[in-house]
Amino acid sequence: MFELKYHTPFEWTHKVIADFGTFLQDHAAAEKKASGMAVSMLSHYPDRIKLVKAMTDLAIEEMIHFKQVLKLMTERGITLGNDQKDLYVKKIRALFRNGRDEFLIDRLLVAAVIEARGHERFSLVAEALPEGKEKDFYVAIAKSEEKHKNLFVELAYEYFDKQMIDERLEEILIAEAKICEEIPFTAALH
Repeated sequence: MFELKYHTPFEWTHKVIADFGTFLQDHAAAEKKASGMAVSMLSHYPDRIKLVKAMTDLAIEEMIHFKQVLKLMTERGITLGNDQKDLYVKKIRALFRNGRDEFLIDRLLVAAVIEARGHERFSLVAEALPEGKEKDFYVAIAKSEEKHKNLFVELAYEYFDKQMIDERLEEILIAEAKICEEIPFTAALH
């Protein structure tokens, strides 16, 4: 449906694999926050019936992913840990505009771009992991993120003019690429 403007180099995975426990903690936090974001959206837009249903399903799916990551952590003897501030999410959320419709458009499109970034990076992690259940898990998670990316854009098209959405998505993609270029690689999703 759309392509990211910045492509994460495979070298990013070296940081992830070198500190996979920290990456798992960050991944768990990201899934938990994604579920909370979905609940927040359905709460703020109860009049958008398709959005409410989609966000209800998404919140549940993200919590299932959280539970799956937690299981991987438990098997490795890793505790959940405290959520860390995500500089990437903070910077990309700064793109939100004021106004009821503008804010909803930006929430949907920023969510789509975040999911697209998750798809890209989870795919890289899957590629870097040795054969086994963790690799299989990250292949599945990457596919799920791609589905979510498309869901958010489809919801935006449902409620707003396609050309306007496409133009705003392009602006967000350009801004997101600059954000990615500025943030150093760590053992975290973003």
